[in-house]
Amino acid sequence: MVQLQQLVYFLAVARTRHFTRAAALTHVAQPSLSRQIHCLERELGSELFHRARGNVTLTPAGEVLVPLAKRILADVETARLQVHELAELRQGRLRLGATPSLCTGPLAHALANFGARYPGIQLIIDESGSRDLVRQLAEGAIDLAMITSPVHRGDPTLDTIPILREQLTVAVPRTMDLDFDSFRIGDLRDRPLVMFREGYDLRSMTLTACQRAGFQPRFAIEGGEMDAVLSFVEAGLGIAVVPSMVLQGRPQLRGVPFMPPPPIRTIALAHRTDVHPTRAAEEFRATLVWLLNSAHAQGSLPAGVELVMPGGTPCGQSGHGSTSAAQSPRPSSSRTTRHASPSE
Repeated sequence: MVQLQQLVYFLAVARTRHFTRAAALTHVAQPSLSRQIHCLERELGSELFHRARGNVTLTPAGEVLVPLAKRILADVETARLQVHELAELRQGRLRLGATPSLCTGPLAHALANFGARYPGIQLIIDESGSRDLVRQLAEGAIDLAMITSPVHRGDPTLDTIPILREQLTVAVPRTMDLDFDSFRIGDLRDRPLVMFREGYDLRSMTLTACQRAGFQPRFAIEGGEMDAVLSFVEAGLGIAVVPSMVLQGRPQLRGVPFMPPPPIRTIALAHRTDVHPTRAAEEFRATLVWLLNSAHAQGSLPAGVELVMPGGTPCGQSGHGSTSAAQSPRPSSSRTTRHASPSE
């Protein structure tokens, strides 16, 4: 029978590509680790590593086992935390993922509110692109993620709740003179664009829109992350297609809207369909939805951002009741760890 500790040893060797270093990493004698790996291979009926002096590599069977082992160990940890959390959320951990453009504004306010209510919960934030976040959800590396459409559409492994619909806009220097007040996609044809690096959903959305309009855009510079792209536009290197909410707090930039219908992305909360969210994840989701409802009722959502109720129906003009009795934010004593590998 496969043992959990064997999977821990296997992943350590897969990561270090070295049995001795893996043994040191897992605090076990190297002969014991090697014996457990042999037992795992015998149980699975296949070699997991090609062993050569100074060169340990994964076999095809080992490559298949890596994501499965990560998911098994993550699920066991999730089960442990869910049982542990029955003690009124006094301690525990919440692992959240979000794209860089969503890590400010609503998410920051929700984290402050949640941390004030549950100071014993450790908050771990992973900034990454939607595709990476979907993969991390599948592996059990995060509990809940804020991802963007069209990445999540039609994925049977995800349970998604649409929460926001956001218009894309063209970021230009505030000093730029334009003889029109709204862009058509075709207006981007002869203008230098500041383009995100490969892997950004915004990059693929912009390129697809331009190609459908019959042209390839001209890049002034490419390969940037969100902050870099906005800084390059501020410096006058070009213009960029961005989510409307990222222009808040950027006084040197202004957003010029697209002519109707504008490009739109949907922001959704996602978790795995086969794992019930932890209680901490459920409470955070309720807190975020309550804050968004409150901002909608007060008319304080960023320009170009529309609240979407679960099921995808736009909210009316009136506010909606709280799904959780969230208190007003106050200084939080929760421990927050941020893993930044920004992409959109």
